[in-house]
Amino acid sequence: PRPVRSPRRSFLAAGLALTATPALALPRSLAFSVERDGVKIGEHRMSFSGDDASPTVTTEVEMLVKIGAVPIYRYRHQATERWRGGRFASLSTITDANGRRRTVEAVREADAVNIAYGKKRITAAPTTAPLTHWNPQALSGPLFNPQEGKLLSVTGRRRQDSLITPDGRRAAVLWSLRGEAEIDDWYDADGAWLALRGKLKDGSVMIYRRI
Repeated sequence: PRPVRSPRRSFLAAGLALTATPALALPRSLAFSVERDGVKIGEHRMSFSGDDASPTVTTEVEMLVKIGAVPIYRYRHQATERWRGGRFASLSTITDANGRRRTVEAVREADAVNIAYGKKRITAAPTTAPLTHWNPQALSGPLFNPQEGKLLSVTGRRRQDSLITPDGRRAAVLWSLRGEAEIDDWYDADGAWLALRGKLKDGSVMIYRRI
C-alpha cells in the first residue's frame, strides 16, 4: 500500500509591496470550497468592511482531512486584516493546526512592518504585506506568511496565459508565485479573487473554488 503523507507542514507552508495603489473594487464577501486532490476538506470565507482603499478584511478558514472515516488533520484559521489608503496597515491571526495554536501580530510603521509570532520578532521592509491572496496588487512585493509570521522567499509574476480557472471560468488576471511556495491565483476584471491552485509539499494539490 502507498504510505499516507501527512498534510500538516504543507498547509502551514501554503497557507501568501505596496506604496499607495489604486483601490480595488472589492466585494462585500468571498467564499471558497477548499479541495485537496479533488476531495472537499473545508471552506475559506472572507468579509470586507470599510471603503475599497481602506478595508478591514475578516477571514475564517476551517479544514478537516480524513483517511476513510478517521480524521488525521484539523485546521482552523481566523484573521483580521486592515489596509489604509491602499497600504497594508495591520494583521492579527490565530491558527490552530492539529491542536497546535499559533498567533501572529503585524503592524506597519512609517519605516518598517513589525511582525511578532510566538516569542520571535521580525522587522521587515515597509512595503511587506501578508500573503492573504485577495489583493493582487500585493503579490509583486515582499510577503510574509500570515499563519507563521515568517518572511516568504517567493517571486510573484503576472501572467497572460492560462486564464481559465480550475472550475472553468474565464479570469482577467493570473498571478503565479514561485519559490518556497507554488501557487496560482486568478482574479476577475475588478480585481476580485476567483480561484487558487497550489502544490503542497507532500505533492498533493489544493484548489479553491468560489461558492
